[in-house]
Amino acid sequence: MPLTIPDLVTVRARHPEAVAEAAARRVRRPLLGDSGRLMIVAADHPARGALGVGDRRTAMANRAGLLERLCVALSRPGVDGVLASADILEDLLLLGVLDGKVVMGSMNRGGLSGAAFEMDDRFTGHRAEDLARLRFDAGKLLLRVDYDDPGSLTTLESAARAIDAMAERRLPLFVEPFISRRVDGRVRNDLSAEAVTTSVAIASGLGGTSAYTWLKLPVTDDPDDMAEALETSTLPVVLLGGEAGGSAEEQEGTYERWRKALQLPTVQGLVVGRSLLYPAHGGVAAAVDTAVGLL
Repeated sequence: MPLTIPDLVTVRARHPEAVAEAAARRVRRPLLGDSGRLMIVAADHPARGALGVGDRRTAMANRAGLLERLCVALSRPGVDGVLASADILEDLLLLGVLDGKVVMGSMNRGGLSGAAFEMDDRFTGHRAEDLARLRFDAGKLLLRVDYDDPGSLTTLESAARAIDAMAERRLPLFVEPFISRRVDGRVRNDLSAEAVTTSVAIASGLGGTSAYTWLKLPVTDDPDDMAEALETSTLPVVLLGGEAGGSAEEQEGTYERWRKALQLPTVQGLVVGRSLLYPAHGGVAAAVDTAVGLL
């Protein structure tokens, strides 16, 4: 990396305008390249207080380690870009590794992991005007809907307004919808075919236009049901990764689920984070190359 962590701190303390300058000179690219597929590495978890990977509760807390892993991932052939919160994207800008990459800003981080207010997921990250000002390429929002939690209504309304604001600026917005519920006090996402289908229908209809809306979806519990769930909308879809499991067999099973879902007509690519940046087996480069190979 051209800069070290102490260098980043020095630049931030003495020359905060360097972030805007780096954003202004960044070489941009179309959202979809020649392959027509999209491979995005996700690192937006820390801003929600979700630092754990497997049994390592603070694995993502070490910023130097996270940035090093992201730089490796972004250097691999076939990786199109990165999804992250403002602080991480600005570190990467200062490191000079975002030229020719799709840069996707994370918009709502208010529903902190494990909080009583987790479902009132207010927009505390990038705004549409921030993404436009920094010349970033897209945004992402999380839309968890719990029919028993009034906070979900705030999230739904805020999501609709974010969709409108992004469309006004002709910026793609990746909406990640779930039907969720609390189990023993913790929020759990329902990955049944019926729940994923319902979440797709809700997300597709938000806002005054869906022209710039993409969907970021999990693979259903039964992968054979995924095709039926995706028949609910004509919006383009990327698959979210989640964690690939601890054993080699679980990891291969996850890859097989992605491989099968990637054959469906509306699916355009993958957005994967922890399972590539902190793989249970092998290094970051090998994990990223395997995921790219699925495309």
